[in-house]
Amino acid sequence: MGQEDEGMTKSLYPAATDPSAKGINEETVRMISRAKGEPQWMLEFRLESLRAFLTKPTPSWGPDLSELKFDEIRYFVPAETEKASDWKSLPIGIRREYEQLGVPEAERRFTMGMQAQLDSEVVYGRVQEELDRKGVIFLDTDTALREHPALFRRYFGTIVPPSDNKFAALNMAAWSGGAFIHVPAGVQLELPLHSYFRVRSKQIGQFEHTLIVLEDNAYVNYIEACTAPMHALDALHAGVVEVYVGPGARCRFTSIQNWAKDIFNLATKRAVTRRGGLMEWIGGNIGAHITMGYPSVYLSEPDARAEMLSICVAGAGQHQDAGTKIIHAAENTTSQVISKSISRGGGRSTFRSLIQVQHGAVGSKSHVVCDSLIVDSKSRCDTYPELDVLERDAEVSHEASVSKIEGEQLFYLMSRGISEAEASEMIVSGFVEPLAKELPLCYAQQLNELIRMEMNSAVG
Repeated sequence: MGQEDEGMTKSLYPAATDPSAKGINEETVRMISRAKGEPQWMLEFRLESLRAFLTKPTPSWGPDLSELKFDEIRYFVPAETEKASDWKSLPIGIRREYEQLGVPEAERRFTMGMQAQLDSEVVYGRVQEELDRKGVIFLDTDTALREHPALFRRYFGTIVPPSDNKFAALNMAAWSGGAFIHVPAGVQLELPLHSYFRVRSKQIGQFEHTLIVLEDNAYVNYIEACTAPMHALDALHAGVVEVYVGPGARCRFTSIQNWAKDIFNLATKRAVTRRGGLMEWIGGNIGAHITMGYPSVYLSEPDARAEMLSICVAGAGQHQDAGTKIIHAAENTTSQVISKSISRGGGRSTFRSLIQVQHGAVGSKSHVVCDSLIVDSKSRCDTYPELDVLERDAEVSHEASVSKIEGEQLFYLMSRGISEAEASEMIVSGFVEPLAKELPLCYAQQLNELIRMEMNSAVG
């Protein structure tokens, strides 16, 4: 779109009569902010972000985004119910929806706190009393802005600024919901915190904004799950995640994405890690029509570390374009990236990575492994690694492999009475096992089940 944006603004982004109207302009943004009762500084921040969105071009270096129509999207759909702290308080239709997804059961068994967002707003949130005793804050982002304004303003939009890219700017103009986590110094959370994001309405954009702040030597394991029903009408998910990892702290961020295959999933996720801190990104991308997501880490101080482990499955009509960006900006920083992708049924998977070692980052080490599995001749995978090493005293390596399900493997298993479909599932399960073993049991089972369903559709 580029230079055409300014001349097309009036027709592309029509004036809205209410916050849930299609299209976005200044009046839409003002209505969203007014509906939420936000302070003046946040309204001004939103308007600045809107200007950045309108002037920045749509990325042209990745998947084809020409089908994405910004003027056909509703940027805010208010919740039909007040936020509840008890599942039984939710309307029965919403409650059954989450029960079918197993969310209440996951909360009872595996988490210290849960947030559930439906379309634009969080409809459920509850934490264990232990979190309050330890001084941990786990709220939806809208509530955090109201109840902790100084802490919120200190970090919001600092790790991912509106100027970063078009979709980050759009998020910060229209953001609603998401999770806010603050873990005080020295607090180690044994069980994870969990957020569930679901898109139910047609032609909607979901723009949750998650902000995680870990003080010195703190630890949190945060899990987000994303899903949506199929409407055959394009929807947009453009979330933003900002993570601050203090000295000696550790954050494990796990995301399992199973959006419907008519959704554009265009998320921006970034962490800043200080001395001796560790940021772990663990991701599974199964759904969406187009995914563009490159979780990144800025290793800002000595001995900071980053680890990324991801799997994506690209089926018919899907392009999973994912990867990572890691900046080594201090000495003795380390990073490790393991990426696995499966392409089947004409799907396409793309891995993009940038590992940069800046001047003065002596003793830095990075290792990137990218493995791709192609199930049939209709499918495709691509790898675009970039190594930008500006320091002589550094060790950086990249390795990639592309393989197919071998006939000999299938024959060996089928000769023992295993069907072709089951044999393919076993081979794929072995391929994704490094990711599955890093997840809590219930999430590993969900991931394996999602992949099994995808493979069954591939072999009929």
